[in-house]
Amino acid sequence: MSSPDPQVRAARNHSDRPSPDHRPSTAALGAGGTTAVRGPVVAVTGAAAGVGAMLTERLAAAEEIKQVIAIDERRGECAAAQWHILDVRDPAIADKLRGADVVVHLALDLDLETDPAARTAYNVRGTQTVLTAAAAAGVHRVVLCTSAMVYGALPENELPLSEDAELRATAEATGVGDLLEIERLARRAPRAHPGLNVTVVRPAVLVGGTDTALTRYFESPRLLVVAGSRPAWQFCHVEDLCAALEYAVLEKVDGELAVGCDGWLEQEEVEELTGIRRMELPSAVALGAAARLHRIGLTPSPAGDLAYTMYPWVVSGSRLHDAGWRPRWTNEEVLAELLEEVSGRHTVAGRRLGRKDATAAGAAGATVALLGAAAVVRRARKARRR
Repeated sequence: MSSPDPQVRAARNHSDRPSPDHRPSTAALGAGGTTAVRGPVVAVTGAAAGVGAMLTERLAAAEEIKQVIAIDERRGECAAAQWHILDVRDPAIADKLRGADVVVHLALDLDLETDPAARTAYNVRGTQTVLTAAAAAGVHRVVLCTSAMVYGALPENELPLSEDAELRATAEATGVGDLLEIERLARRAPRAHPGLNVTVVRPAVLVGGTDTALTRYFESPRLLVVAGSRPAWQFCHVEDLCAALEYAVLEKVDGELAVGCDGWLEQEEVEELTGIRRMELPSAVALGAAARLHRIGLTPSPAGDLAYTMYPWVVSGSRLHDAGWRPRWTNEEVLAELLEEVSGRHTVAGRRLGRKDATAAGAAGATVALLGAAAVVRRARKARRR
């Protein structure tokens, strides 16, 4: 994989930038001149790893936050948080949430390798339990994180989509069915639990220690492009997502929020920046092969994942922008960061290959081999039925 444009690589170093998410202090001087923090107590689920760990550290360091309650199945590294070790599906979580003003629910399993039924059971049941427990504990706001994928990737989508756009995704892509169910629970919760407010944050393609079908797309030796499609790439760095979640926690903005870099990249720009050449296939061939490969267990990604590389699902993020939030990262910078993260990994049709496998298969040869394997299996099944 060749290096991205040198200007993009240089742009990664943005440590000397001022942070755009200004944080006006809510601290006030108490008796004797001491500082009394009057901000909210915030509980974070899934706090030991990933976005949850990053947000926990961020909130624990924020002077607007009075206290952070961290909940996970193992203890994380944030010493400033108060830790509770339990599964979010355990109804006992209600006791751990007492005294919290806001809950940010980030305990989701979107791992490509997880059994789909087990993943759904964890994600949906966990969200149901957290919403019910939050209401029982007197929490007044729950912040949920889904994905901009819930809007669906469709050829007629506007560029960009507004937050109020209809959710037209189907359950055919990895984890999207779970996210749509979580969105449904979010809409129902305020009616079922009067006084409970729910904010939903929907990030674009998330980058920064993540592993999804969309990040694996950039681990391939060739970028698969479906003939006649109109891809538009918008990314979201986890740092920007955490800043957006903090805005929601502090009630600077509420409702349904989309978050991502400003603008988007066309497929040709992506190819130029990555230095990875395309492999173009007819729609019927690409979708048919993806479906067969997934059905016989050769790849973890269902054919529905392909739609998100074919058609636009770019979001405007207007509500966060109106509230004063700005992304620190550009699409070009996040793409460069992603390339650095996936360097040395080899993926074909969503399936991770070892270095030896990738070298033996060759660049385009690995794709041909997988497609050929699907055809062989199909012919063998037909022969058995005769």
